Amino acid sequence: MEPSDHALMLAVRDGDTLRLGDLFERHHRALYAFFVRITGHASSSEDLVQVVFYRILKYRHTYRDEGSFTTWMYHLARKALADHFRKSARAPVSLDDADGAHEARDQAPHAAHQAERNDEIALLRAALAGMPGEQRELIVLYRLQHLSLEELARIHACSVGTLKVRIHRAIRVLRDHFFKLQASPRLSGSGGRD
Repeated sequence: MEPSDHALMLAVRDGDTLRLGDLFERHHRALYAFFVRITGHASSSEDLVQVVFYRILKYRHTYRDEGSFTTWMYHLARKALADHFRKSARAPVSLDDADGAHEARDQAPHAAHQAERNDEIALLRAALAGMPGEQRELIVLYRLQHLSLEELARIHACSVGTLKVRIHRAIRVLRDHFFKLQASPRLSGSGGRD
């Protein structure tokens, strides 16, 4: 039987730093996907994953017995992301699928259906990229990374009720952005009008 993340992290905290490799193998893909969805940049996301695991090692002594490893890891990830944006002084640009982090392939053989689905996914990514950082982060962690409300509440240091309200508002903003993008005429390289 595989040891839990919590047990592995306790071993790392107590000096068995080789167990960090097991945690990395379990979580680096999900962490990378989180960063790509927030930053829109593959290379920055790879760097941020490394930063988080470096910080896990560096701050291993602060890990507590009562917590969840995933919650603690995403807490460190949020701090690394804030540092990244503060240092780069730029907002996320887009969520490009070129890096392969977003596998959203429809298996339907009909090309028109596939094209429509691809357009909707592109609009959804653009709407997500246009959201304020904290709201985008909530949606990514809750809907795409599948963190529980309890884990998110601990990460954001608030009650579950407060978090539900924040998520509801974020989803409403995402929906509004999506419908605005969907309703706006496509600009094909020309200047376009207001």
